[in-house]
Amino acid sequence: MTKDASFYAYDSALSEPSILGFEYGYSLETPYGLTLWEAQFGDFANGAQVIIDQFIAGSERKWNRVSGLVLLLPHGYEGQGPEHSSARMERFLQLCAADNLQVVYPSTPAQFFHLLRRQVKQPFRRPLIVFTPKSMLRHPVCRSHRNELASGRFQEILPDGAASEQVRTLLVCTGKIYNDLLEHKEREGRTDVALLRIEQLYPLRDEILEESLSFYPKANRLVWVQEEPRNMGAWQFIAPQLARVSGLTPVYVGRLAMAAPAGGSHRWFKSEQEQIVSRAFAGKGDESHGTLAKE
Repeated sequence: MTKDASFYAYDSALSEPSILGFEYGYSLETPYGLTLWEAQFGDFANGAQVIIDQFIAGSERKWNRVSGLVLLLPHGYEGQGPEHSSARMERFLQLCAADNLQVVYPSTPAQFFHLLRRQVKQPFRRPLIVFTPKSMLRHPVCRSHRNELASGRFQEILPDGAASEQVRTLLVCTGKIYNDLLEHKEREGRTDVALLRIEQLYPLRDEILEESLSFYPKANRLVWVQEEPRNMGAWQFIAPQLARVSGLTPVYVGRLAMAAPAGGSHRWFKSEQEQIVSRAFAGKGDESHGTLAKE
């Protein structure tokens, strides 16, 4: 017989450093609990960057203090402008070393459920950074059968089940842009293209990545597709690992490098998003200069 667990929810003040600092301390004192801090938008974590840099990313290395704190950061390009698009994925990935963090971008409800369950059940404690697009809460494709919730486990990489012998182009991505790529692939009937979702960006284990790539032995074009500008997102972090493990030179498809995370026009956003997807399938990435969202 198991004892019912307690659940507490707090609508805290918009004082990110103080609240995240409190939650970090609480996670140290309750190592067998599940402590989650959710930002209203992912970029709100900017205000708590000193807590993230000084404590969450390095406390085990500096003071031998482990934390299972979870940061839920809404992230995803949905046409809401520069201040409500990016949780600064690139900053968290830059902090990653020696298995100090877990950085994930789950794409289904089952993946999210098993991820949180794993966070409690695994025999160690590491901070967990989760990117959580708001639009996926209502996306018709983003759903899981109850059997997927009742059984299974969190999968660090998800292939799309394409027939391996026909695949020549492998589109690798993370997060919600997978849904846009899948819709285009099914609409165009592209059996020569496979989609590979990186659900856990760090740590990304070589052996799992190698096994996933081996499903497509005839693929001779490897493309990284992202919504974020070239100087943001996961591209600069993940490109060397993709190249080393695959033996191919990965091609970048996404927005040009920008000073701001996103523009302020929903119309421009939609046009750019459509061009990113179409260029990924058309083979118009550029290894040297990135992909132009607008010709």
